[in-house]
Amino acid sequence: MAITARIPELLRERPFRRYWTGQTVSFVGDQISLMALPLAAVLILGADAAEMGWLKTAELLPALLFNLPLGAWADRQARRRRAMIAADFGRAALLLTLPVAYLLDALTLGQLYAVAFGVGALTVLFEVCNTTLFVAMVPTERYVQANSLVNGSRSMAWLAGPGIGGVLVQVLTAPVALIADALTYLVSAGYLARIRPVEPPPAPVEKGHFVQGLRWVVRNPSMRALFAASGTVQFFNYMFHTLFVLYATAELGLSAGVLGAVLAAGAVGGLIGAACSGAVVRAIGIGPSLVAGFVGFTLPLVLIPLAGGPLPLVLGVLFVAEFLSCAGVMVADIAAGSFQMALIPDAIRARVMGAFRTLNHGFRPLGALAGGVLGTALGLRPTLWVATAGAVLAVLWVLPSPLARLRDLPEREPVPAEV
Repeated sequence: MAITARIPELLRERPFRRYWTGQTVSFVGDQISLMALPLAAVLILGADAAEMGWLKTAELLPALLFNLPLGAWADRQARRRRAMIAADFGRAALLLTLPVAYLLDALTLGQLYAVAFGVGALTVLFEVCNTTLFVAMVPTERYVQANSLVNGSRSMAWLAGPGIGGVLVQVLTAPVALIADALTYLVSAGYLARIRPVEPPPAPVEKGHFVQGLRWVVRNPSMRALFAASGTVQFFNYMFHTLFVLYATAELGLSAGVLGAVLAAGAVGGLIGAACSGAVVRAIGIGPSLVAGFVGFTLPLVLIPLAGGPLPLVLGVLFVAEFLSCAGVMVADIAAGSFQMALIPDAIRARVMGAFRTLNHGFRPLGALAGGVLGTALGLRPTLWVATAGAVLAVLWVLPSPLARLRDLPEREPVPAEV
């Protein structure tokens, strides 16, 4: 009885528990790929900074190309869950081609680029449908709790995934380690197949259907500020991530296993951030929590290009930076996600999220490409200085906006009459 009382209320509900479990397993697999794909490029194929930039660009470009059209498509569907299951199966199949090619001694950078692009496209499909499925299972008053649970899972993945990925890469080689990620997508599909939420009805096709979500984002001042801040963070953060593995292995001399262990230890901060986010939102409000999260996420990463000297000192600096940054990003993600879910009308939810992700995530491939170009021209450490310092400035978009002063979740807005 006492154990049951400590289980979050939402996890006692079978549909949400199955959804959450599938997401949790998939998050771990994503972290394995986050280690294995760039390590396959660096360690197996000898990729340089420019080629790492192209790899990250291939992974992220689908967010720029497909979020808007797939969001418009998803709003017209009655069964988004089935599309998510198909996306999981597709991602698993694509990833499995890499270990097969490696074992046949046929793996190339071109195949890595193609798989990264394909997985990225299917991830866009999954995510534009996922928000609608989430709100179909969770009442508004539980958005913060539900987002805390999902983001807590993401933190656990950050904790376990890099360590698992580092070990798998050392034991099995990077391409073979991707089999584990493929299996997690199959597990996710299995859990999604076992839930039956009542999804919102499909939106009718009408004039302006395709761009209605984009117009809504641009016209809403709080969403506009959130987009600008998030886009700034995405650009500079992906400039950082494009070069981080190369910097850690080539300049700091860390092995895959040690790097994975440091990232996993730092991810404890994410667990703490997710666990405390509800209390933070209750104490200072949804808007101030978002501001605090942006600062907490970006500012600690400035320590990364400072790392140097004896190995224990390097590991300590990386741990502190990752710990604090992971805590900050959890608060920011939970506050931002809950705000958007409460505000966006159901009838245009996938289109709004598709538009927001197009505008927001579209900065990712640009940042990755800039990271590769600057990393080649300036060197790894100077480029990381540019990336980490630039990300800190993102909060300046939010501070003068109504969002920064918002204490409670907003009322859901009606669908605009004009299109």
